[in-house]
Amino acid sequence: MRPSRARDANARRESVRRGWRAEWIASFWLWARGYRILARRYLVKGGEIDLIVRRGDTVAFVEVKARATLEEALFAIDATKIRRISLAARVWVARNPWAMQETLRGDAVCVVRGRLPRHIPNAYTLRV
Repeated sequence: MRPSRARDANARRESVRRGWRAEWIASFWLWARGYRILARRYLVKGGEIDLIVRRGDTVAFVEVKARATLEEALFAIDATKIRRISLAARVWVARNPWAMQETLRGDAVCVVRGRLPRHIPNAYTLRV
């Protein structure tokens, strides 16, 4: 393996570790605020959702972003990402018909080093 490929592989592994860490932090943060975790890393062909949580009559499809700043984290939730989350949310709701009666929402949790996580309800509009 060429040295640059080894560095790329190490960088990818570290990125995955940071993502898992951020998702764990976000899960704990939401749980501490009364949300029940329904699913983690929900994956379907063409889409994924980091966390699916519920509190009261609201089901939130949560995108977790770990970045250097809050602005960078929010900017990373682009139209393509929203399309993929919405696709996965449609599949999840079809498999969980009870959720059709609930309020469905697209939330974000931004994890920035040295700061408390920031939960942003209705951070993006789902197309469910």
